[in-house]
Amino acid sequence: MVCGYHGLRYDSHGRCIHMPSQETINPAARVPAMPVAERHRFIWVWPGDPALADLALIPDMHWNRDPAWAADGRTIKVACNYKLVLDNLMDLTHETFVHGSSIGQAEVAEAPFTTTHGLNMVEVARWMIDIPAPPLWSAQLQRKTGVPTGRVDRWQIIRFEAPCTITIDVGVAPTGTGAPEGDRSQGVNGFVLNTVTPETETTCHYHWAFARNYLLSEQSLTTDLREGVANIFREDEIILEAQQQALNANPGKTFYNLNIDAGAVWSRRLIDGLIDAERPTAMAAE
Repeated sequence: MVCGYHGLRYDSHGRCIHMPSQETINPAARVPAMPVAERHRFIWVWPGDPALADLALIPDMHWNRDPAWAADGRTIKVACNYKLVLDNLMDLTHETFVHGSSIGQAEVAEAPFTTTHGLNMVEVARWMIDIPAPPLWSAQLQRKTGVPTGRVDRWQIIRFEAPCTITIDVGVAPTGTGAPEGDRSQGVNGFVLNTVTPETETTCHYHWAFARNYLLSEQSLTTDLREGVANIFREDEIILEAQQQALNANPGKTFYNLNIDAGAVWSRRLIDGLIDAERPTAMAAE
């Protein structure tokens, strides 16, 4: 690591190993060091006890580097609490009302869904059978097959892994070609990869990527999809920041949940449980 201002160079333990224009290195020139790992094109930092750092705890986001998938993404800073981003991703019924020009359609809000949860995960699955394809997916299916898009089966399988990572298995396939039974070969499949870094109570850094498993050699398609998803997330950003402003203006207001919030409710419970487990015993008792 090199200081971008004075050029001091540090090793992985935080010790300064080079100072420009001098041979003697001040031993007090140290910086905090934390375990770091590069995986799935993300940099993962362990800010807790270094002895407890465990690579096995890094969530699986292999689609971002898997040669069977093409992926690209961005990082955006959002002026809201990180849990609001997670809420947004766990309940995709908002697509109907926020993203009508791209991925939204009435069937998303009306389709039944299932919610399951475990010690460290929550999954929300929704299948929409024999429906029109929304604009983005219609264009993708036609680009792959070269024929106009007819009726499709559409899926959204959202998986939250505590504390802040969500992968979303999405796509469409022509109705009757076997996608609900597991054969998606006639359709188009993507993964939306999301992980969030809290910054303050009202700001966070949202890291995302979109991966696909078709037309892998078309770099222009990778770029088009990155920009298209970025536009979709800009619409989310407007909503999320408005939510935070409303919360700021109305402290103490009660949160009311709908049935569609089941995934978000469970993910918040898991996060709260992890936070409680890290509190000192006296504070937890108080």
